[in-house]
Amino acid sequence: MLDPSIEDDGATPFVSTPRFVGRDRELAALRGALDRPPAIVLVEGEAGIGKSRLLREWLAAPDDRTALVSVCPPLRESLTLGPIVDAFLGVAGPVPRVRLTELAGALRPLFPEWSSQLPPALPPLDDAKAARHRLFRALDELLRALRVEVLVLEDAHWADEVTLEFLLFVISRQQSDGLSVVISYRPEEVDDGSLLLRLTSRLPAGVTQLRIALAPMRPDGTAALVSSMLDGNPISQEFTTFLHDRTGGVPLALEESVRLMCDRADLVFRDGQWVRLKLRELQVPPTVRDSTRERVGRLSPAAQQVLRAAATLAERSPVETIAMTAGLSPAVCRGAIAEAAGAGVLDGDDRGRWRFRHVLAATAVYEAIPLTDRRHFHLLAGRALEARQPPPVARLAHHFREARETQSWARYAEQGAELAMASGDHTKAVDLLVDLLSWTVLPPVDRARVARIAGVAALGRREPVDEVYHRVIRTLRAVLETPGLSAREQAEIRNPLGRLLITGGEAQAALSELEQAVANLDHDPVEAARAMTYLGWAYAGPWPASTHRRWLDRAAELTAAIDSPAQRLNLAGNRAAALLMLGEEEAWEVVAGLPADGATTAERLDVARIHVNVGTGALIWGRYADAEQHLAVAMRLAEAEQASRLRHNVRLEQANLAWHTGRWDGLAETSAALADADRDRPAHYLGSIRLAARLAAVAGRRRVAEEQFRLVLEESARLGAADDTVEAAAALARLWLADGNGRRAVRITNEPIETVRRKGIWVWATDLVPARVEALLAAGDATAAARLTDQFARGLRGRTAPAPRAALAVCRALLFEAAGDHSRSAAAFDRAARAWSALPRPYDAMRARERQAEALIALGRSGPGRELLAGQYEQLFRLGARGDADRVAQRLREHGAEVPRLWRGGRRGYGDQLSPRELDVVQLVVAGKTNRQISRILAKSPATVDQQLRAAMRKLKVSSRTALAVKAVEAGVFADEDAS
Repeated sequence: MLDPSIEDDGATPFVSTPRFVGRDRELAALRGALDRPPAIVLVEGEAGIGKSRLLREWLAAPDDRTALVSVCPPLRESLTLGPIVDAFLGVAGPVPRVRLTELAGALRPLFPEWSSQLPPALPPLDDAKAARHRLFRALDELLRALRVEVLVLEDAHWADEVTLEFLLFVISRQQSDGLSVVISYRPEEVDDGSLLLRLTSRLPAGVTQLRIALAPMRPDGTAALVSSMLDGNPISQEFTTFLHDRTGGVPLALEESVRLMCDRADLVFRDGQWVRLKLRELQVPPTVRDSTRERVGRLSPAAQQVLRAAATLAERSPVETIAMTAGLSPAVCRGAIAEAAGAGVLDGDDRGRWRFRHVLAATAVYEAIPLTDRRHFHLLAGRALEARQPPPVARLAHHFREARETQSWARYAEQGAELAMASGDHTKAVDLLVDLLSWTVLPPVDRARVARIAGVAALGRREPVDEVYHRVIRTLRAVLETPGLSAREQAEIRNPLGRLLITGGEAQAALSELEQAVANLDHDPVEAARAMTYLGWAYAGPWPASTHRRWLDRAAELTAAIDSPAQRLNLAGNRAAALLMLGEEEAWEVVAGLPADGATTAERLDVARIHVNVGTGALIWGRYADAEQHLAVAMRLAEAEQASRLRHNVRLEQANLAWHTGRWDGLAETSAALADADRDRPAHYLGSIRLAARLAAVAGRRRVAEEQFRLVLEESARLGAADDTVEAAAALARLWLADGNGRRAVRITNEPIETVRRKGIWVWATDLVPARVEALLAAGDATAAARLTDQFARGLRGRTAPAPRAALAVCRALLFEAAGDHSRSAAAFDRAARAWSALPRPYDAMRARERQAEALIALGRSGPGRELLAGQYEQLFRLGARGDADRVAQRLREHGAEVPRLWRGGRRGYGDQLSPRELDVVQLVVAGKTNRQISRILAKSPATVDQQLRAAMRKLKVSSRTALAVKAVEAGVFADEDAS
């Protein structure tokens, strides 16, 4: 859940017809030529390139000239003079209101609907050529009688021969002030014997001549065209590259692809630009698919076979490879390639390699191959590629996979994974190996080996928790159920599986896998020590701190015997962070010996990870200067190595540090950005939500804070992250204590306090114990409150943990307050406030001062008490804790004191009106979208959508989605938007 006070610009795309972009120079040339009649203009280009759009733009401009536009339909058997006849009917209407000579009687067979107005039919001629010539003269007379100045013939490659002969006739009769002709066509679809070649090669002298060859859009043109379809807003560079690469910049393919993505709710407006939610694949729009298949269907069987082979290969390939894949001889293949290239389907390079001109066309052809034939094509492709040196192992794995040749597939998949990992592409390695494990039946020993490599490869990925991660987890668990695996093989799989589960936030499951693995990793001391170190982390499991400590000590014994300095550093750093989590003072001695840099990229990333973990531990202890120092080291290294995921980790901890130390400016926006960036990593995502919940609570947005803290508590408990449940439970207890519900506050802290007692890690209890003590006192159980305070004190002995010790001072002050000892209570709250301020942790210091002021007033020292209370009001207000400030203001009034007048500028609130983010959600509800669809469109978590939906229902006073939609429309909540 994100803080609803933070605006989000998520929006649903409204798709419009694209603007005319990228063809201004061609349009100017067309206009210039036609301004100098007579002119012959040839517009050529492949299907969908924009020939018709160019002509429409010219025709749409204000012009006194009369244009006759004829379009040749893609009929198998073209109708004689059909395009010309249809064009005349469109211009002249039902009856030509012009004077014609007797020659026009020859037009009766073509225009039976004009028979009553045309001159009598002429006697038939025995000579067919003479009859055709007479008909052409009659049509030419009709053109001149209608004062047609420009004759346009679109898609001339589909024209019948007689229509082309008529054009030749018209062009040959052009005079100085005569008719201009514009012809558009696809050059790749013009047969060698077509009369169209005469139109394009034998132009009369004295005539303005222009040939316009339309090329695909450049990337900037692609971006402009797509942007014009999406309200004129920019599209991301990544989205631009993705679309341009797959469509080749062909305008029709671009337009249809954008419409298809919008129909699938695959676009979202984020950070001021349109982005695609998943940039992996692009479906072939039906228009592009049908156009491609229609074009391919007109080619010879050999050319079609070559295209199916090229689509299967899916990369630039030499003639020999295509020939073997197609099952053709090299000579036949070369001729077929030439035919396909002449049709504009294939494109060659200077090394004699060929591929489809556009990815979408290749996909359309591949999808048309019958499934039974695909396996054969892939088998031939694999055999053809095996001859290359070095062999393209990833491509070979793909082809033999599709061919279901298991043995070859397995061999090349492992080789491909090894190369991918060596080059740093761990995701590619994972894909190859998980596919192999998912779709083949390998011998147990091979299956175990491949699974171990897949797990190790997955640990090297820098991507967040995504579908690839979940596939690996499912696959490794499935492999563990394979009969016949040895204990060692199982351990080598469980070890990476456990570490992956930690990344995914499944703490309890992770410890279970690692504990089972350790018993059988004696052959690999480094991995055994690493697994033991992870078992030493105290974030999960029922074990007490002593058990975690024993695992860390066992790991330290193994580490001492390891030769590799890099491995020793990794293990020592992880040990330091684990000891901090346990609240062990010894941790700081280990931390003092940590380096601040590394010699290689791997070492620098390792050092950065260690320092961010140490920074997290320092935050728990309340050693904020140490935390800032270690996080700065981590950020410097993460930025130098461009480790985006690690940078997010550091930013989250830096935001937590800013929260504790009172640097709240911009923190709300930071928490929203972090939640969006870490959405696929549960533990970090919940950390961002916890930060947002803190801000909502201090701002007085009680309902939002409660829902967000509940989410953190429930999800942390589900994931087995015991330490993450503590603060959320304490925060909920404080909210309910403010309502006077002490018993409820006791109940919510029962389980977390038992976790702290059971594990014996009291440095976790900074927020929890004071909330629990206050709840017990409110419920009337002072004895339990005192006992808990004593336990807290014993648990902190010998530890330089400033934050928990400040919390202990608060607990003692609360006990004095409950006992009615106002003098000692005031002094104790003063000590607590000074302890908080020393950290510094100003918000908690202000709350302690507030309680001190109340004690002074109760003691009869009203003047100093009211003065101190007024000071806290002003400080809380300026810090940004407006909810707390309002509470203090109310107490000042109750004590008869004047509330200081402070400026309440800044961000506007929405009150009972829907916020922009709530309007987004309601608009999609009105459109009939489900919560899951809304979540996807707006790039928000389902919990966030649900929260905003319920907030909108509350504001509009309805209890169902249907009622909300009706009320929203009736209330005109989108009126302003529509007006704009």
